[in-house]
Amino acid sequence: MNRAIKTILLVVGVILLAYGIYTMVVPEAKISIGDLDLVKTPDNTNAYIAIVLGIVAVALSLIKEKSKNV
Repeated sequence: MNRAIKTILLVVGVILLAYGIYTMVVPEAKISIGDLDLVKTPDNTNAYIAIVLGIVAVALSLIKEKSKNV
């Protein structure tokens, strides 16, 4: 793999990891009306997908090519 592609994969992987972790950590919106609290149960499916894709992209960027000894 060429060096530019590896760099792009590394940057994209780090961004996806950061986005996935951010969406899991940031709490969902709450609505309070007096004593009544309406809280939406968070669905972290998209966050898990982003984290897995980020890990795969980082892993692919770190794979070394076999040296050709001819």
